[in-house]
Parts: sequence; C-alpha cells; structure tokens
Amino acid sequence: MDYVLKTNALNKYYKGFKAVHGLSMNVPKGAIYGLIGKNGAGKTTLIRLICGLQEPTSGEYTLYGRKNTEREIVKSRRRMGAVVETPSIYLDMTSEDNLKQQYRILGLPSFDGLEDVLKLVGLENTGKKKAKNFSLGMRQRLGIAIALVGNPDFLVLDEPVNGLDPQGIIEIRELILKLNRQQQITVLISSHILDELSKLATHYGFVDKGRIVKEMSAAQLEAACRKCTRMEVSDTKILAHVLDEMGIEYKIFSDTKADVYAQINVSKLTLALAEYDCQVISMKEFGESLESYYVNLMGGVKNE
Repeated sequence: MDYVLKTNALNKYYKGFKAVHGLSMNVPKGAIYGLIGKNGAGKTTLIRLICGLQEPTSGEYTLYGRKNTEREIVKSRRRMGAVVETPSIYLDMTSEDNLKQQYRILGLPSFDGLEDVLKLVGLENTGKKKAKNFSLGMRQRLGIAIALVGNPDFLVLDEPVNGLDPQGIIEIRELILKLNRQQQITVLISSHILDELSKLATHYGFVDKGRIVKEMSAAQLEAACRKCTRMEVSDTKILAHVLDEMGIEYKIFSDTKADVYAQINVSKLTLALAEYDCQVISMKEFGESLESYYVNLMGGVKNE
C-alpha cells in the first residue's frame, strides 16, 4: 500500500508537557483519514508538525517518501494544502481576490484555474461580496479553496465543521467527498464530531494524550461495531442451546438477555424456542456507534 504520510515515534514537548508523544500513524494514498480525539489530545499539534509550522522534539515523519529532515521535504510540502485551526482569509477581500493573493504568495505565474477552484467549492457566484459578510460555512469553503491553490493532492483539515450549522456541515462534507472521489485528493481530517467523521472516513486514527491508540479502516471499524439483535427471552440457557444447534454466534448477558450476531429468521427461531417452552419477550436491532466504540476504546486505555 502506498502512503502519503507516515510518522514514526513523533514527539513534541512544551516545557515538559507532552503534546505529541511517540505518535506513529499511516495515511494511505487516496484515503479520507479521520483523526479522532477530544480537544487537547494532540491533533492540532500533529497537523502543525506535518505542515512544517513547527519542528518535532524527536521522531520523524515521511511525506511522499521524503523524511522531514531532508532538504527535499519542501517539494513534498508543495503537494499539500491545509486549513489549520481557522481559515486564513482576508475579510475585506472578495473570494476571487483572496485566491489571487494566494496565487501571488505561491509565486504562480498566472491566475489560471482560479475560476475552477471557486466553482469546485461553490463560491463562483459570490461576486463582489466580501468575506466578512460570508456565513461561517462559506468562510470555511473559502479557506479550503485557498488551500487548493497550486493543485495539491493532499489536503489537511483541522476541525473543518467546528461551529457550523447543519447546512454548513453538509456542504463541507459533500465538498470533501467530491475532492476525494473526483479529484483523487487524499484528505487528513481531524475532528471530535464522531458521527460526522463516520459519514466520510475510509480510515481512522484514534488519538489520546498525544499518541495513536488504534488505527483501522472503515471496514474494520464496521466489523468492530457490528450490528446484532438484542433479545430478551424467558431462559437464555435454552436460547443458547437453540442457537448452538443453528450455528449462530451470540453473547449471553443474563438469565433473560442476549445479543445475537446474525440475520435472524424470526419465525424459525421463535418456533424452535417454543418447543422448549421458551418465550421471546422482545427483540431489538442494536449496533455500536463510532462514538460508543471510541468511548469504550478510550475507557480501556485509561484503565490500562
């Protein structure tokens, strides 16, 4: 597998405080990598390190095959676009003028592609309207547009939906998906809004106290958060016997409650239980959410 970014035992300390502590992560090419962690977990510090805004205390990272200690890392960073903390926009300028300023900063020879970038983020019709009069969602999209100047193929977004209303969140989500699927841009997105990340991410990195606790693909997470049917019966010993005969996986919680990990033929199971005089009291589909998985994972870490 090709990786856009790999970090190895990355550390960043501030007067004894370990903001990033032995952090190792792997961002595959073409992925939408969701970096999940509560505020203060080290997400923004990590992003500042890989963007070259700060230097690590120790450890290293590799960006497009170049180590951060190599002089050529500058060439790799040219393939990156980033929105760190808040979008860097000029409030008294229009969308177009903001982008033109970024073209100048990057030393690009012309404004070719400017209109395409504005159209890509849905700001092509803002005309002479200044950024100070934009909604928060529009400002966030303008920040992403500025990050897209220079045609990067790796986009880093730090809490891009923070503070947005539901419509703004939807717009940013659709934009990220479009950039990934249509433009083949790899995206690293940090957030503490777990439900929103679950609608985007192809890969996850769970970060706590400056380190990656677990990395997994969306498919692996879905398997870990697999759905089940929570059953209440008059006797789970009988339920266990019947399920064993059917070759169905289950987990018993008490004398009356159990989780069944399979698509159940309700009629067949009910009839089989009835032969042993076991009654079905209730059945409810149940699935662990990303949020509950995260809470259980972090709880497990704290108890180690």
